[in-house]
Amino acid sequence: MQQGQLFIDGCWVAASSEQTIAVISPINGSEIARIPAATAADVDRAVAAARRAFDGWAATPVAKRAALLKAIQGELKARAGEIASAISQEMGCPIRFAQTVQAGSPIASFGMYARLLGDFAFEETVGNSKVVREPVGVVAAITPWNYPLHQVAAKVAAALAAGCTVVLKPSEIAPLDALILAEAVAAAGLPPGVFNLLTGTGPVVGEALANHPDVDMLSFTGSTRAGQRVSELAAATVKRVALELGGKSAAVVLDDADFAVAIPAVVANCYQNAGQTCTAQTRLLVPESRYSEVAERAVAAAAKFIPADPRLDSTRLGPLASAAQAERVRDYIRVGIAEGAELLTGGVDAPEGLAPELLASGAYVRPTIFGRVRPNSRIAQEEIFGPVLAILTYPDGDEAAAIRLANATPYGLAGGVWAGSDERAEAVARKLRCGQVEINGGPFNLYAPFGGYKQSGNGRELGKYGLEDFLEYKAMQFRPPAKD
Repeated sequence: MQQGQLFIDGCWVAASSEQTIAVISPINGSEIARIPAATAADVDRAVAAARRAFDGWAATPVAKRAALLKAIQGELKARAGEIASAISQEMGCPIRFAQTVQAGSPIASFGMYARLLGDFAFEETVGNSKVVREPVGVVAAITPWNYPLHQVAAKVAAALAAGCTVVLKPSEIAPLDALILAEAVAAAGLPPGVFNLLTGTGPVVGEALANHPDVDMLSFTGSTRAGQRVSELAAATVKRVALELGGKSAAVVLDDADFAVAIPAVVANCYQNAGQTCTAQTRLLVPESRYSEVAERAVAAAAKFIPADPRLDSTRLGPLASAAQAERVRDYIRVGIAEGAELLTGGVDAPEGLAPELLASGAYVRPTIFGRVRPNSRIAQEEIFGPVLAILTYPDGDEAAAIRLANATPYGLAGGVWAGSDERAEAVARKLRCGQVEINGGPFNLYAPFGGYKQSGNGRELGKYGLEDFLEYKAMQFRPPAKD
């Protein structure tokens, strides 16, 4: 894998600075790679390459763009095992999850956009107007470390399908999968400058992209605080900004739900990817009279998530992505205890059963559940981004109270509703202020729009909705035919 250079204008090139960034595996604290720390000068080079390539790529026939996306998918599929291994090492997720989701999802995304181009209407007639959809231009994509290649593909595949050129800055915590993508792009034959990759930090590379005058659109996924910062910078040039930010999703369990199915499913949802999922249902809302039963079922479900070496096929819960993230989560567990929530399982102590070398230098945290959580407490309001579940109660039979509780955070990314029928669950789901709702455990759908309300961001990714985010509308008015 190419590790020591940047990918600009179709070539691997040296960064303008000799500074590098260590990539540290959270499995055992070892250094697994070093990447260039790009500078503002490198941003200028990459953006200039994307600008030069834009007219040609925008004019490329849709069928050819689709074929190139399909070719990239093929290259990624051939290296799926390598991608899964790289992601597991760089951010710690269990290898089986890396194989099925972390590698499988981006491969599917490139294929999806290749297929969507075959049916997508780039122009239509409205009265005496021809309305055309055109690529927005040069896109800067800034992506996070939790689902590193999935988030890259959601942006890059859609932008390329739309006819945009791209400058990508992946997270410096988990950049190795993006290097594999750059190699796949080159092998697939994408024209020079259409896709460019810069490794580096947010304050240097990210901010230079956000305020660059030749970047037409910024697509960012990360924390709400970082999203606010890049939005402020992007405002100076009035570029389009798409934000996919934090979440504090609620799972609303109604009184007629199958609790034996719902409660373990919510725990599994919360702990997936060690809780480092922006849509994780980290608030479990249940009727007051069922609290004791729920607490017992949740603790039993949590016992199946044992922190372990993610390189083992049997592991369901690996380390967090970094030592800093692990300490942040432990700090929130301390906050929950100080706030008076009932600690049902887990806590700040080191996990048991880990090998000494993993325990000494890895970023492992006990899966934790708090009960009797107050709605206005920090652990009920703030995104923890770790394996921590908060159980809150609402008055028996009061759906309106459950809905108010679910909506009572600054976020609105996702949620879930469990009920005795899909129809009853849907009626509640329609009143939740969030972008996605799982009905009785309905699975994720790549073709559905992904994004949030309120401080969870704006814009949508995936499916045709993600493609539309990278397009501008142009209306051309024609004179109506003369009447006889």
